[in-house]
Amino acid sequence: MNRSGKVYYKDEYCGLIYETDEGYFFQYDATYAEKKQAQPISATLPLKQEKYHSKVLFPFFDGLIPEGWLLDIAETNWKINYRDRMGLLLICCKDCIGAVSIVKE
Repeated sequence: MNRSGKVYYKDEYCGLIYETDEGYFFQYDATYAEKKQAQPISATLPLKQEKYHSKVLFPFFDGLIPEGWLLDIAETNWKINYRDRMGLLLICCKDCIGAVSIVKE
């Protein structure tokens, strides 16, 4: 596992996203997924025990990354290339708009 982040849904830990040489992975936390009130973080990532795998950052997570002038600020302040989607996700999405947040491990 190269880089990873804990995924929270409405301030509750629900899973882990991580990057390896094989691509990107997301897996719901087993305890979270078994809860009666558990909600998927996205319609494209329904609740399941198995890992999700993708060669590119999942579109849902990519959509959390800021755009425009906010992206410019992130690139300038943290010296992150806009092509480093995982880096941007881990730096910029701890307190993003919506119910999902990512906290760098």
